[in-house]
Amino acid sequence: MKKNLILISIAIITIISISALVHYIGMDGFSFAWALNFLLMAFVFGFTETLKSQFTSSYYNGKGWERRGKIYEYLGINFFRKLLVWTGWERLNKKSNPIEKNTKALMNLHYQTKKSELGHLIILLIVLGFNVFVAFKFGVLKSLWLLILNVLLNLYPIFLQRYNRPRIERAINLSNRR
Repeated sequence: MKKNLILISIAIITIISISALVHYIGMDGFSFAWALNFLLMAFVFGFTETLKSQFTSSYYNGKGWERRGKIYEYLGINFFRKLLVWTGWERLNKKSNPIEKNTKALMNLHYQTKKSELGHLIILLIVLGFNVFVAFKFGVLKSLWLLILNVLLNLYPIFLQRYNRPRIERAINLSNRR
């Protein structure tokens, strides 16, 4: 009951915060797109932390067409990874979440990829809704920042989680054999 109340509270506070963002910044510029993404990241982080799901859905299993990661490499995932290193995100992330060389740490990293993917998927869908609304109300050009930031901040991170997860699974299997 307490968990459900917290999840509902997070949703209500998110809606109120987005309403304030729309009121004070407007919906048709870079500042709105940037603020919306980071506001949603904060609230979705709280949501997924509270949810504490085991993420057992078959959605998280690698599909045949993505197992070797070639589709993601074709879509530029290696450039995105370099971009994360260049911006300092990778270093910041490794400092706050150091990777140990044991099975338990690999299992936790595997779980974190699923949690991160869910969070970015939720944000992707919400921002996509705003993107479509802004495109119809203000024009396609006014919605471009929402689209660009949604691809960079949500779609590619989803690709990255789906690209990394099979590699982590192989490392876990190797670790279990030892």
